[in-house]
Amino acid sequence: MDLDRDPLGLTSEQIRQLGYATVDLLARELTDPSIPALRRGDPSELRTRLGGAPPDAPGDWNELMGQLAESVLVPMSRLAHRGYFAFIPASSTFPGALGDLIASALDIDVGSWLSAAGPSQVELTVLGWFKEWIGYPADAGGILVSGGSAANITALACARESLLGPMSNRVVLYTADQTHSSIARAARLLGFRPDQVRILPTDATHRLRVDALVGAIDADAKAGRQPLIVAANAGATNTGAVDRLGELSAICRERGLWLHVDGAYGGFAALSERGRAAIAGIELADSVTLDPHKWLYQPIECGAVLVREGRLLAQAFTINPDYLADYKGEPVNFSDLGVQLTRSARALKIWLSFNYFGADAFRAAIDRAIDLALLAERRIRELPALELMSPASLGIVAFRRRFDGVEDDATLERLNAELLAAFELTGRGLLSSTRLRGTYAIRMCVMNHTSGPQDVTETLEWFATAPRPKLAPARPSARAQDRHPDVSGGWADSSDFDERTIRALPLFAELDGEALEVILRSAEEQRARPGETVVHRWQGSRHFYVVVEGTVEVRGLEGKLRELGPGDFFGELAALDWGAGFGYARTAEVLASSDARLLVLAPATLEELLRRAPQVDATLRATAQERVRHV
Repeated sequence: MDLDRDPLGLTSEQIRQLGYATVDLLARELTDPSIPALRRGDPSELRTRLGGAPPDAPGDWNELMGQLAESVLVPMSRLAHRGYFAFIPASSTFPGALGDLIASALDIDVGSWLSAAGPSQVELTVLGWFKEWIGYPADAGGILVSGGSAANITALACARESLLGPMSNRVVLYTADQTHSSIARAARLLGFRPDQVRILPTDATHRLRVDALVGAIDADAKAGRQPLIVAANAGATNTGAVDRLGELSAICRERGLWLHVDGAYGGFAALSERGRAAIAGIELADSVTLDPHKWLYQPIECGAVLVREGRLLAQAFTINPDYLADYKGEPVNFSDLGVQLTRSARALKIWLSFNYFGADAFRAAIDRAIDLALLAERRIRELPALELMSPASLGIVAFRRRFDGVEDDATLERLNAELLAAFELTGRGLLSSTRLRGTYAIRMCVMNHTSGPQDVTETLEWFATAPRPKLAPARPSARAQDRHPDVSGGWADSSDFDERTIRALPLFAELDGEALEVILRSAEEQRARPGETVVHRWQGSRHFYVVVEGTVEVRGLEGKLRELGPGDFFGELAALDWGAGFGYARTAEVLASSDARLLVLAPATLEELLRRAPQVDATLRATAQERVRHV
């Protein structure tokens, strides 16, 4: 072996040749209008094309670029497509991409000031911009991370360490049913059990109900628990909704809770005057998540977390092993402010983009997206075939198609889902679906700086005029298994009910043998006397109840909602999984109105039953959908 030869080295001329060929590929890919918003890939075909061991001998770069263009870059979505209105679009700036190229090519490690003083100062500068934009003090702390999910777990970890220290089974986190799933994931990773997260209902505008939050906090404090964190939204992914941040901040200050605001979607609306008004109160939060790879038009990956008391970040994450004694320096070591030790220079792309285009260009892009969403709302209202499901908020609007003679939600859902799939096949763009208070809706997210008025209006007109889809017979959908099952009611437990009693209940009358066996081996009996409370409002239990004998009364904040008798059921909202094993807090109180006998299923038992009995799953979800509208 020639020890003087670098086997992976390139000359400056070779670097130029590879760079030119790569940029030529990107120029074609970024400017070709014929590329659709999404092209799906066949797994077996892609394995054949791209599988196998790497070659032992060198390859030709131009041939590799051809293989990329033909096989790798075809079956994928184009987030920057002018008709891409699904999920969260992402049309980044090319100067930002070049910033990533520089950071990658030079292998910059922004873990410490010693290793990257210049890039560290750029990150401090960029974080200073963010603090100013949302109204945070100059001494607030912050760090760039991979995205909103990483920012949320960083913020919640900082909150827990600051207020609590080691995890306790007494603490509780509160959030709304419109909150991003990354909050649930963060809570799970930080050790919050299913009964330590309260999923709370939202109002007609999809904002966290303040009365529900206060009620849940009071109920937990009375039960000896420790309310710890409220996770609020500044631009919910579903609808763009912004919680009442000022009111939430006042509640948290009064009661000693940490207010975290997830502004991954909407936080950077603060650059726009209208956007700043929409997210007013974000400056009062203890921590904020932001996402530059959304409304700052930066390449993926790039997220940010800001903490009002900057010292708390360092207190939560600093660890000083001996082998890093010579690695750290002043004035900042970002490895002390988050999870990562070695970190990429994510700030370069933001700094280059803003210095190249100027901040006014980004303000204009944000305002333009807000205006296009308002245009979409107006057009939906004008088209008789379309129904507005959620008005425009920070670039997001939701709707569905109506069809003559179709009134039931289940059929409307299937028809709209077929329309959504048919639109994808046109190649003109892409939209996604969601549920709003249990009802299926088509969600349109206008964020790309490439999208214009014609793209918005033509998309909506297609949905309004497309032929009615032909529906195939409905099939039950598969459901994910609960990651945090409740172990009570296990296989060794014996039921207090026989087959005849169970089959007499309409919900279980058509169960097959396997599904029936789930109840026979695990159902528990509970008896209640008149006036006895079966379920307390806002408590975190997730058991599901069926009335076998007697009657119970369901009471909301304004009094009696309904009376349930033999065969009726309750508790389905809390029992059904919201995400990561967490469920709704109890939204109503249930009291026995006569001597009552109840069949009770623990969460894990119900989860198994719903997997084995799709008809029961459908019934519970339809009931939950109807009842959540009246919460």
